[in-house]
Amino acid sequence: MSTSAQPPVTHRARLLSRLVGTWFGIGYFPVGPGTLASAVALCMAYAVRILVHTHANAFFFWGLFLSVPAIGAAHDLAQQENKKDPQIVVVDEVAGQLIALSGAATLRHFHIWVAAFVLFRFFDILKPYPIRRIEKLPGGLGIVLDDVMAGIYSAVILFIAGKFDIY
Repeated sequence: MSTSAQPPVTHRARLLSRLVGTWFGIGYFPVGPGTLASAVALCMAYAVRILVHTHANAFFFWGLFLSVPAIGAAHDLAQQENKKDPQIVVVDEVAGQLIALSGAATLRHFHIWVAAFVLFRFFDILKPYPIRRIEKLPGGLGIVLDDVMAGIYSAVILFIAGKFDIY
């Protein structure tokens, strides 16, 4: 009988955390896995946009919805890798990138998709206040929520640009 209060993590649970956290292996890409995950998120969103004709606002909810399992997967992978924020965890970039798209007034033009990508990567890398502080939250919360906030910053800028007919 185990004396620990937490049940043992099964092999399946570890595998699921690894699949979700690395976004099905993208996190193992040797160069810029976060940037690649953001680009893949845009490709997935574009496919959904074409197939379902969804509005940009829907991506906000999909990003938030994805953030829930992302927090758990990121937490588990951080423990498995014995690192605060392992580079292989890229599901946070996927969630943040989806949220960034949600600020667009329209998704009809390629340059808007590029702007969402560039803005998200800018805020994810630069980490202006309070993103850097959010990143310091423990475990999966800090790993994922800083990217969610970078996505929100990006969405706000896209929204304002749309209101002023900048694009």
